[in-house]
Amino acid sequence: MTNNLNDPKAEPSPRERLGEPGMGKDIWDWHEALSVYSDPGYAEKGQLTVTYLTDAHRACAARISQWMKDCGFDEVGIDAVGNVVGRYRAAQPGARVLMSGSHFDTVRNAGKYDGRLGIFVPMACVRALHRQNRRLPFDVEVIAFAEEEGQRYRATFLGSGALIGDFKPEWLDQKDADGITMRDAMLHAGLDIDGIAGLRRDPARYLGFVEVHIEQGPVLYELGLPLGVVTSINGCVRYQVQILGLASHAGTTPMDRRRDAAVAGAELALFVERRAARDGDSVGTVGMFEVPSGSINVVPGECRFSLDLRAPSDTQRDALAEDVLAELAAICQRRGLRYALEETMRAAAAPSDPRWQQRWERAVGALGVPVHRMPSGAGHDAMKLHEVMPQAMLFVRGQNNGISHNPNESTTSDDIELAAQAMLGLLDALANETST
Repeated sequence: MTNNLNDPKAEPSPRERLGEPGMGKDIWDWHEALSVYSDPGYAEKGQLTVTYLTDAHRACAARISQWMKDCGFDEVGIDAVGNVVGRYRAAQPGARVLMSGSHFDTVRNAGKYDGRLGIFVPMACVRALHRQNRRLPFDVEVIAFAEEEGQRYRATFLGSGALIGDFKPEWLDQKDADGITMRDAMLHAGLDIDGIAGLRRDPARYLGFVEVHIEQGPVLYELGLPLGVVTSINGCVRYQVQILGLASHAGTTPMDRRRDAAVAGAELALFVERRAARDGDSVGTVGMFEVPSGSINVVPGECRFSLDLRAPSDTQRDALAEDVLAELAAICQRRGLRYALEETMRAAAAPSDPRWQQRWERAVGALGVPVHRMPSGAGHDAMKLHEVMPQAMLFVRGQNNGISHNPNESTTSDDIELAAQAMLGLLDALANETST
């Protein structure tokens, strides 16, 4: 939308209609304040890294808890997996619940807005309701999910997964890079491991789940649009791969006698690139690649790497994975190598619930913002909740060409304000629907 200041009939811009971005500025400030907490080894470099149940992670949880109390939530607590859970009660007891939220853990050397924006926007909305002394005909439950990124342990979506009963006891034995098991990390954090099973929500009690998230891509930035309504979330499968060959002298082992594990891994990485591109909208990534105990003059006898494969549908994702794993087997057979494979995560594609998507569309349109519909290539907590209840997401434009998982990740208080106003509009509309 354009606004011609010389045309008295021109529509006012969203900024002119909404005025100064009060909520947007406060949400911006919350991001800045939370970003001071970072894990050792990164904090000293001025980098943001918050992984599951570290001291920085627990400090974030405590800060979010206090902010929720300040916003007027009726109940605030930290649950058995470390989620921060706030509940703003309905006008009448026994009402159903709208859930919202996102994660507060980060990737390594991260940006400030991935996940956290989806915590602070609904928090600000609850604060606005509290200041108006207003209750809705449904509870609002805002959850700061403790883990989504899979950075410290191989398991991922620990926070949202626990709410749908998807927390596997064997994960407790996983070890981080320092040899600390998840069980020990949870006990050190004072969490009640025996209470994890009890976190499972009853879907019949819930109206649905809505999540606000920075886009993490360039589409909205290039279109000049502040908001996007998500139509679906890509399905994803992840693996950890180990290839075993034979370590030997780099100077004395002829090229045709080598059993080089790293070259095999590199060959597969190139295949992943070609195979994913063949679909047009599939993506494949080898994001971690390691030669344990590697040396400049030794043919690698071992290679470890990750595989992240995504596609808009489960069928397309599974076909991609089948071809990649078949190629892995063929490469290792041809080169005389062995391999081990562990699937660490599988998430189904998550199309937005039509009614909830339409609610977001109406809320965005009511602000005078063009309604742009778009899929999400990134995974989100919404795709876990999708397994048990209707869900839909709203994207907020990222600056710097939409870069994410990067310190240059950014957005503006104006765009944040629009997202918060859209969510307030959604809550108002839902309240009217629920009351009739």
